[in-house]
Amino acid sequence: MKRGYLLVFLAASTWGTLGIFATYIYRYGVDSFTMVFWRVLFTLIILGTYMVFFLRENPFTREKLWFYAVYGFVGVFAFYTLYFYTVKISSVGFAVLLVYTAPAFSVLLGRLIFKEVITFEKTIALVMVLLGVVLVAGNVDFNVNNFALLTGIGTGFVYALYGVLAKFGVRNERPERVLFMTLLFGLIFLTPFSKFYLPRGAIPYLLGLAFFPTFLGYTLYNHALKEVEVSRASIVATVEPVVAIVLAYILFGEILTPIQLLGGALIIGGSILVHMKEN
Repeated sequence: MKRGYLLVFLAASTWGTLGIFATYIYRYGVDSFTMVFWRVLFTLIILGTYMVFFLRENPFTREKLWFYAVYGFVGVFAFYTLYFYTVKISSVGFAVLLVYTAPAFSVLLGRLIFKEVITFEKTIALVMVLLGVVLVAGNVDFNVNNFALLTGIGTGFVYALYGVLAKFGVRNERPERVLFMTLLFGLIFLTPFSKFYLPRGAIPYLLGLAFFPTFLGYTLYNHALKEVEVSRASIVATVEPVVAIVLAYILFGEILTPIQLLGGALIIGGSILVHMKEN
């Protein structure tokens, strides 16, 4: 397996743990924006420590601050604002489903911006993973208003933009520094909306949320984008909901239906196809 695809798969696997940590954190009465605020702050501490003591590098840079401001606004603040608002006016299942329209946007953006070729097998893989996500999502209530549909699709588009901006960022910069500066500006945008409520019991779960799906996941993904097309990386990253439902089955005893298993198989099959058929 090409190293970049392995990194995407590992990154998506860590993202699959996000719902597990969030489930425990919500039990302490922490609202969504406050959870994301502490998630980003703890990640900055972990990432900054890693860069200073292990990479022997300064995590800060004064170059391209406008780029990181845009990246932080789009990739952190806008994404979570749209996502949580969609959840509020529709449902979690509906919001999660529309997040995974991102691969379709990534294929289009990859073609328009990076001249990535839309091949036959990439199209087939895209159809497979989108259908797989619908099946994995299970019984989703589609009886929502048009504005929820708009904000949900907007979430998917912004999620795709994260990969595009990351691709630009890691071209001439260390992926860890790109992530650090992006999260730093994201934290600035999140601060006015946070209540700063931090129950002691929630701290271990917030640290886990910061380390696994954030620090580890996005560091791996940023490194992968140095080697893999944005469109292909986005398709492979749809293994995240498969990991999430398997973990929910193991940890919370949630039922896995045959339809969800079929959806998971389609997602994995599409991810394998887009890797194996790369020229």
